Amino acid sequence: MENKSLVSIDQYGRDDVIRILDNAARFENNPNRCLLEGKIAATLFFEPSTRTRLSFETAVLRLGGRVIGFQDASTTSSSKGESLKDTIRMVSNYADLIIMRHYLEGAARYASEITNVPVINAGDGANQHPSQTLLDLYSIRKTQNGLLEGKTIAIVGDLKYGRTVHSLISGMSHFNPTFHFVSPDELRMPDEQKQFCDRLGICYTEQDEFTPALINCSDIIYMTRVQRERFTDMEEYERVKNVYILRAEMLENCKPNLHILHPLPRVTEIAYNVDDTPQAYYFEQARNGLFTRQAIICEVLGINHLI
Repeated sequence: MENKSLVSIDQYGRDDVIRILDNAARFENNPNRCLLEGKIAATLFFEPSTRTRLSFETAVLRLGGRVIGFQDASTTSSSKGESLKDTIRMVSNYADLIIMRHYLEGAARYASEITNVPVINAGDGANQHPSQTLLDLYSIRKTQNGLLEGKTIAIVGDLKYGRTVHSLISGMSHFNPTFHFVSPDELRMPDEQKQFCDRLGICYTEQDEFTPALINCSDIIYMTRVQRERFTDMEEYERVKNVYILRAEMLENCKPNLHILHPLPRVTEIAYNVDDTPQAYYFEQARNGLFTRQAIICEVLGINHLI
């Protein structure tokens, strides 16, 4: 079988993205299909996860497949010193698909290079999270009357370590976006992502204030938590963890089409009173992960013609 692993959103062009989003919409209309009958997916989560792991496993089950794997690396042979290479090659004997989250950047790409079984990157360090990007694009399209073109997106919080925002920039690059990067100096968007925007002529601004003017000009506000697990200096984490908090009263003059996304889990960056506003979309966004991941699984297994 041809290895069609998904390790980076950069693998997909505009037509690929649209095809996957269209298929996700079909799965939203009918998520229960027997497309994976007889197939086994291995979910290998070397880092903690709730939404990503559960939505992938639910996607496999609703498609008629079965799941093996682990959610705690300390219970596996890796805790005994087994290499990632040996783990991947061993699991490849048992599964038709590997879905992996790992704390090392590049781990998913490495895994895809040592096995013929397709690998889906469910997050590798601070690098990429392509399935999250596709569900984010699906959510943006649903909240913007079916359109992705020309949207103004404010990305707020941890832009340095946030793999979801790094992937989102690549995924949206096909659709002429304008980005506003809002972060403290310690968590600014890395040069790699800004240089990517520069090469493609994508408009962006950088600022450290989350102003009313910025909120009121945005179509999407993409909030992120400050990721404690990425910090080695806890004093630095304490300085920046609560720097931006979105509250319901800050949305009083926003555009009618504004929606708020968040890859979750949230900590303090979105106040609970935002949950009841018409702009809040982060829980629906998480639900969209099921349909998008069904489409991704079928894409890497080459069964799109049956959808």
